[in-house]
Amino acid sequence: MRLVLYTRPGCHLCEDAKAVLERVAAATGEGFTEIDITGDDELEEEYGFRIPVLLLDGKEHGYWRVEEERLRNDLRLSSPG
Repeated sequence: MRLVLYTRPGCHLCEDAKAVLERVAAATGEGFTEIDITGDDELEEEYGFRIPVLLLDGKEHGYWRVEEERLRNDLRLSSPG
């Protein structure tokens, strides 16, 4: 998956981010993987204070809020072919 969203349960910003990603997925066909950082010490250390965190092609695209138009644009720009 090109898009990875790091989350944790009970996080309202995570729910907002998932809603944006679901809209983007419906429009572009680009799916995403959600990873719960709960109980993973390394992920908690890396992302814990910035959840949710979105990666695009393995690079951090943003945190706290997913900027829908920016994401759509970056997906278009980084699409193969």
